[in-house]
Amino acid sequence: MTATFPLHAILWDLDGVVVDSFNGHFHAWQRIFAELGEPFSLEDFTRTFGMNNRGILHTLLAREMEEQEFWALSERKERYFRDAIRGNCRLLPGVADWLRRFDRLGLKQAIASSAPQENIDALLDELGVRRWFAAVASGAKLRGKPDPAVFLLAASLLRVEPGACLVIEDAVAGVEAAKRAGMRCLAVLTTNPPQKLARADGIVQDLAHFSEEALLALSASGG
Repeated sequence: MTATFPLHAILWDLDGVVVDSFNGHFHAWQRIFAELGEPFSLEDFTRTFGMNNRGILHTLLAREMEEQEFWALSERKERYFRDAIRGNCRLLPGVADWLRRFDRLGLKQAIASSAPQENIDALLDELGVRRWFAAVASGAKLRGKPDPAVFLLAASLLRVEPGACLVIEDAVAGVEAAKRAGMRCLAVLTTNPPQKLARADGIVQDLAHFSEEALLALSASGG
């Protein structure tokens, strides 16, 4: 882009930003914790939303877990999730329009999600939006958000400097990860109130309420 509009790439979180998958994840985790004989509330889910599976289990289980048990639980949870979303997921407001508009503006686009690759693939295929993304970065085997690893990987795959990226996030951990990566961040209010997302450079109810004027202002903000 020009010096007036220095953003070169958009990094999309997936769950809660591109797709309404909240209920699918919630019910999958409910099944897992019920099998473990452990409580799991909506509040537990909301405060860990955006973390990878290791982060969620570490935060909510008051015990250490062997690697073999972790991977077995994680794989089972994701299988439950993929079953839940089949034929039952939708794009969030404004997403389809902005995928086209970012493309028209010449901005590269990537998915940068904590989700396992199998989940990302299932959602992109179910929603029919894979063609818009030049790269897909899964953070399932990286350090989890708020560590910036998945955003830095996505920028690297696009061959774009971190400072030229705008991250779109809905989770507290994701906003923090974007800022640690040295990127601008737009937060959408899918899963958290605005006061919890105050670190973001901009906040909108959803992408249907975002404008090219707001994009230009974010671009000029310098992160």
